[in-house]
Amino acid sequence: MPDLVTIAVAVVAVLALLGVRSLFDRVTVYEFQTGLRYRNGRFVGMVGPGRHWIYRASTSIRIVDARISVESVPGQEVVTSDGVSVRISLAVQQKVIDPVAAMHEVDDYHGAVYSAIQVALRETVGAQTIDDLLQKRDAIGPEVLQRSAEAARAIGVELIAVAVRDLMFPGPMKKLFAQVVEARQQGLATLERARGETAALRSLANAARMVEANPSLVQLRMLQQLESNSGNTVVLGMPSGVAPVILPGSTTPRGSAGASRRTTPDVSEAEESDTTRSGGLPRSSL
Repeated sequence: MPDLVTIAVAVVAVLALLGVRSLFDRVTVYEFQTGLRYRNGRFVGMVGPGRHWIYRASTSIRIVDARISVESVPGQEVVTSDGVSVRISLAVQQKVIDPVAAMHEVDDYHGAVYSAIQVALRETVGAQTIDDLLQKRDAIGPEVLQRSAEAARAIGVELIAVAVRDLMFPGPMKKLFAQVVEARQQGLATLERARGETAALRSLANAARMVEANPSLVQLRMLQQLESNSGNTVVLGMPSGVAPVILPGSTTPRGSAGASRRTTPDVSEAEESDTTRSGGLPRSSL
């Protein structure tokens, strides 16, 4: 009989503990989180990292992530000041610095920050022309950050950085910009060719003035050409008024009229010598 009583008491105790345990709940707050404690619907304070027991009937804890998060703002269709439509997507780094304001000021602080960034992006792009937008693409993110930082801070969120991910144009605008870039490159190529031709003409003009002032430069240049030429035939053009070059061991100036004299005997002279050697008869009649 005493054993039955003991067992009954133990069962009652266990049931009582289970009943009490069901009235409480255990909440774990991690190092990178912040907990907001509410009792009977009213905010009573924040709790730090650790395990916390709360009375389930009247107390609750809402957890807010305090880490830096990266949010993507998908492509937004915006119009520049000169009426060009562009599509821009952003990457936003943000962090909750005031969990109380983030949970109490708005019902969804993520959506509120998203809307503030959208408005700031439209204001930034709408104040610039398409040319300024392309030239100052890196400045879009910082300007959006500057325009939306105060609105985000008012709801307990700090915007750390805003960067442009993509800048897209409609199909017709892409073709127009490609044509503009091609025309610009063609203009640069034409300018470079003109500069090269101008430099070449300037060099030729300087060389002509130097030759006119010092005719012996032509002879020096000719000797350099003869030295570098590995062939057996050399064709020289002598300008008027310039003395020809006399090579060592030659009595006739190279390039003069004597140099062009034929050294091979004429056909009539050859036939006459052949007739004399053959006894007065031509070689063909022997």
